[in-house]
Amino acid sequence: MLDDNLVVSLKQYLQLLKQDIVIVFSKDDSENSEKISEFINQVAQLSPKISIEEAKLKRTPSFAIKTKDQEKPKIFFAGIPLGHEFESFVLALLQVSGHEPKVSPEVKAQILNIDKDLEFETYASLTCTNCPDVVQALNIMSVINPRISHTMVEGGMNKQEVEDLNIMAVPTVYLNGEEWSDGRMTVEEIVNKISDNEVVNKVSKEMQKKFDVLIIGGGPAAATSAIYTARKGLRVGLVADRFGGQPLETLGIENITGTPYIEGEPFMKNIYAHMNQYPVHVAEGFKVENVEKNQEDDFEVTLDSEDVLTSESVIVATGAKWKKINIPGEIELKNKGVAYCPHCDGPLYKGKDVAVIGGGNSGVEAAIDLAGTSKHVTVLEYGSELMADKVLQDKLRSLDNVTIITSANTKEIHGTNKVQSFTYIDRTTDKEITIDIDGIFIQIGLVPNTQWLENTVELNEGKEIKVDHMNQTTIAGMFAAGDCTDVAYKQIVIAMGAGATAGLAAFDYLITK
Repeated sequence: MLDDNLVVSLKQYLQLLKQDIVIVFSKDDSENSEKISEFINQVAQLSPKISIEEAKLKRTPSFAIKTKDQEKPKIFFAGIPLGHEFESFVLALLQVSGHEPKVSPEVKAQILNIDKDLEFETYASLTCTNCPDVVQALNIMSVINPRISHTMVEGGMNKQEVEDLNIMAVPTVYLNGEEWSDGRMTVEEIVNKISDNEVVNKVSKEMQKKFDVLIIGGGPAAATSAIYTARKGLRVGLVADRFGGQPLETLGIENITGTPYIEGEPFMKNIYAHMNQYPVHVAEGFKVENVEKNQEDDFEVTLDSEDVLTSESVIVATGAKWKKINIPGEIELKNKGVAYCPHCDGPLYKGKDVAVIGGGNSGVEAAIDLAGTSKHVTVLEYGSELMADKVLQDKLRSLDNVTIITSANTKEIHGTNKVQSFTYIDRTTDKEITIDIDGIFIQIGLVPNTQWLENTVELNEGKEIKVDHMNQTTIAGMFAAGDCTDVAYKQIVIAMGAGATAGLAAFDYLITK
């Protein structure tokens, strides 16, 4: 079950265990139980510090992790944590054994102060790039506070339960038996939601010192700006709600020169590791609410934590988010059949009929991905022809279980507790057509994350930041890069190039200021 590369990697991590670990296994006679048994036995064989004991847990089959001295386990896995959840499993082993979770002292104190019993369950898929953030955050909380427990429920191994609960998007979190949240969340956001506090954390003292360059954003453009400015010897800060950006929602990247193929998550991990080779001060988990110049001609950047950061120059690289189609049923049925991330939610529609709205690269890539597991995929494009690259169109048209409909104006999504059908208008005949469907993925492009800048800097009609050839905005000392700008093409490699340009331009601005 574990390939040779995973075995080698896991062996290295298991050498770091501080205490002996017991894997508690709740088994039955099912095929899934046999698969879990094979997995945990293979893991146990890799370290003398790991043993297995059988016991009846709340879910069967499932397993839990605890130390020998621990009375009851607090971290459970209802499924096999491979794919994107393998890292969650490894981190759980290390943290249960005694390694300190990486959270700020302030957040740790708030977790310890939770004085009620919280039983979390996260429904996840192994292909979901958003799920590990939530799983790892709740595991950390379970390690820190004995009144908290967490179970990762793998949707593929628990299909009937997922269907009974009508879960059609991951990650979906249940708390004490009730649906509690969905989508990616950081540990700070989870603690914030539990405690009903407006602010959980404050920036570090290092972030409170004046910067030469402060970068706002956490994607490829932001990280590249950070690298280029730090290499110039500048004092550089980076503030982001979450580090990773759009690539985290991209399964495969095939157009980075010199890298024929890489998945989005490891790609951004490589970038983060590269950036960390330089003295870049990072504040993650914060949203920027305002940017303005003070009397000293420095920028004051106000965060949602009410912290105010100061810098001589600013680079905005806040990227973009999925655009909504704004038709009846979209909001009402979100996460109940209406989805935006095929890599995360696609496995929940295995053997079902789905539709993809959008014929650009994102839409066609989504359709190709979904066709591998879904019964049938219908692709709808508003224009008279698909806009995706020819190589993607050729691949799409080679698939037997795909129907392509052009000149289609999607009118409404129908359903009560879940998506049941949708209606579109054939723009060539004005005929209204309804198709039964189990899920619909909206892939019609991106909208820039610039709403907080509308009264600060000049934007175009699409709310993109206007920049010149040096990535300078209409405010001296403020630069911008990536998908939040009016650059013609939205591509990772272009965002990285723009990030480099903005960083170098900021350096030129500072030395001539």
